[in-house]
Amino acid sequence: MKAAAFEYARPASLAEACAMLADDGEARIIAGGQTLVPMMAMRLARPSRLIDIARLTELRRIEAAHESVVIGAAVRQCEAERDADLALRLPLLALALPCVGHAATRSRGTLGGSLANADPAAEIPLVLTALGGSVIFQSAEGKSTLPAEAFLLGPMMTALPEGAIVAGLSFPTWSGARIGAGFEEISARQSDFAYVSAAAQAALDEDGRCLRCAVAVGAVCAAPVRLRGAARALAGTMLTQAQILDALTPEIDALDI
Repeated sequence: MKAAAFEYARPASLAEACAMLADDGEARIIAGGQTLVPMMAMRLARPSRLIDIARLTELRRIEAAHESVVIGAAVRQCEAERDADLALRLPLLALALPCVGHAATRSRGTLGGSLANADPAAEIPLVLTALGGSVIFQSAEGKSTLPAEAFLLGPMMTALPEGAIVAGLSFPTWSGARIGAGFEEISARQSDFAYVSAAAQAALDEDGRCLRCAVAVGAVCAAPVRLRGAARALAGTMLTQAQILDALTPEIDALDI
């Protein structure tokens, strides 16, 4: 099949894109198009207009602050994957990005697009949830933020207000300690949709004792789940296998999966 007829617009600024979206409730934002274009080809999506934000400079920046990194929504996944400084600041994201789709899709797909699509098995939303990050969005009324957990409501469902555009992802960064991270997923084939995935990051003291950690699981519920209780239970431990299992088991059992 082919897509139904649509108009195409390339705004010169994010403000102009927001104005276009506010004027047409049937319009859709496109940046990488790795999900939207196939949906249009199957006529599962029939937007009246595509508003292309892929070339907006203000959405293609990676900005590091003291305790966070903000990645613009239109930054391509392959660009973030190859950014050495980003890998040092966000080791968990660096481990997850090679698992996102295939090299061909990462060359076009954007971080903001992955988040806005809200697939429960997607890797980028899982990392943002695990680290307690937030979503930055822009509308004609101005800029706002939401924690990732409040933004991701369910499969392909978000709390993005009508007429708003995802503008960036804000990832907290950890410093002043030994940082380790782990990312694992199980799928039928490498780079296929995950049946289950897990993300974890820990900060250790000089003796190897856990100072703080972050843990989340994906693909098993309607949205990624941050395991706060397990993270609290593991703080102060040596992160032995027995301690990790004791901390994780009650919360995993409570998910009823």
